[in-house]
Amino acid sequence: MCIRDRLKRIVFLYECLLELEVVIAKGDVVKEVAKFAAAQGADRIVTTFTECPHITAQARELGAEMVNDDPFIAAAGPFDLKRFSRYWQRVERKALEL
Repeated sequence: MCIRDRLKRIVFLYECLLELEVVIAKGDVVKEVAKFAAAQGADRIVTTFTECPHITAQARELGAEMVNDDPFIAAAGPFDLKRFSRYWQRVERKALEL
């Protein structure tokens, strides 16, 4: 993917986030989430379970509680999570049936 396409993707995501009532922060995820939680007076961090080992490691480092909710799409793993498109190819049909 060329740099222009990457920048277009980032701009698209940024513009989508601007439509929501969210706080956008840049930096180390663990540090930024911990700082935000402290500023809000939170006594715990809760997130949904994910198959992504990188995000799971970040949640563990934060001491976050991971809730194992019903998955959006029930599909047999393991998944190749390096590219969203590879995951989407496996679940697209089921996702669009919803």
